[in-house]
Amino acid sequence: MWNRWYAFASYVRSSLWIVPFIALLLEQIVFRVIYALDARITWVPPWPLGVSGTQAALQTIITLNLSFIVFTFGSMLIAIQVASGQLTPRIIATTLLRDNAIRLTVGLFVFALLFALGAVARIETSVPHVIAWMATILGFASMMAFLFIIDYAARLLRPVSILWRVGEEGIAVLKSVYPNPIKDTDVLPSPGRQLGTRDQIVTHQGTSAIMIAANLDALVAEACRADGVIEVMPRIGDFVAVGEPIFGLRGGTFDERELRESVAFGPERTIEQDSTFAFRVIVDIAIKALSKAINDPTTAVLSIDQLHRLLRIVGGRHLHDEQIKDGGGQLRVIFRTPNWDDFVQLACREIRLYGAENFQIARRLRAMIENLVATLPESRHPALRLELDLLDRTIEKLYLLPEDLVVARIADTQGLGGSSGTK
Repeated sequence: MWNRWYAFASYVRSSLWIVPFIALLLEQIVFRVIYALDARITWVPPWPLGVSGTQAALQTIITLNLSFIVFTFGSMLIAIQVASGQLTPRIIATTLLRDNAIRLTVGLFVFALLFALGAVARIETSVPHVIAWMATILGFASMMAFLFIIDYAARLLRPVSILWRVGEEGIAVLKSVYPNPIKDTDVLPSPGRQLGTRDQIVTHQGTSAIMIAANLDALVAEACRADGVIEVMPRIGDFVAVGEPIFGLRGGTFDERELRESVAFGPERTIEQDSTFAFRVIVDIAIKALSKAINDPTTAVLSIDQLHRLLRIVGGRHLHDEQIKDGGGQLRVIFRTPNWDDFVQLACREIRLYGAENFQIARRLRAMIENLVATLPESRHPALRLELDLLDRTIEKLYLLPEDLVVARIADTQGLGGSSGTK
């Protein structure tokens, strides 16, 4: 059941309608409680309106909140389409639909709308003062929230804000997947041991999907119970078709049902356990900005800023614990994760391919690589130096004029304008 709960929780985190639905249920409870207390409260501020005035005020609150809901959902859908078209569609699930400010604001609109509807339905010959004051307060709160969400959404959908959010989420994932600082053993790949031929292969059933998470504690427990070794063959983020192998088993007798319930699948990649997904989203934004149709190299420079942050974090982490052992030091699970070369190539190769002909990109990439070489341990340098060499060879072919070649070879953290190369 773990995999189903994980997939459900992932869906809830990226669904905009959940909070408004909870607000609907909460309003039903809160309204009844306040209505029951209305007759028992001995003092409340005097209500200035009569029955007809109160009904008119509540109808206004209902109309406003209905308008707020329609406008917010409509404008957000349009803004999401525009932002996903200009940046990347992957920001919809990873950033926009997970934003709590948007979800809570829409939840407030729904709560205030239903509360005002309940209040106006109970006004006959007298006005329940507590209910009227509460509906009024919710109405004013909705108006302030609406003005806030317009400004907030405009700021949120800027490329720099989207990139910063994705970078922050990526850093959190990297620290979760790779919790330990770099070790001397990172100089060489993890040696492992020869495990021999797999005794059994467990294939994927159901529907073809992407592997989004794995419950490593459950896999280790099952391997200990069977006194064997479990090899998780796909990596997080891999597409797995029906019939493809997902586990390679050695020794012991395993419960296939327990194994299958220890991995979660979904229709698209999610960021929670996928250590390269934040890189992928940021690189997608960069290369789309570098396309001839958009031609926005400054957004690509902002993307490299975030890739620089992520590489600084992952470069200081121990990346080679693919062999997970039990408390007694016995190998139980093989779970492969990206290595340093994977991260560096993902961050540099495509951006260099599509953007090296632009001064900003060539200079910002060089500044990033040179800074990482200067700040990260020696074991991280070979992959970085290779990327620097590839960048040099690329710009030598692209820039025919020697004066342009000199400018393109200058490291510049701003892309173009932050360093003239002269003192």
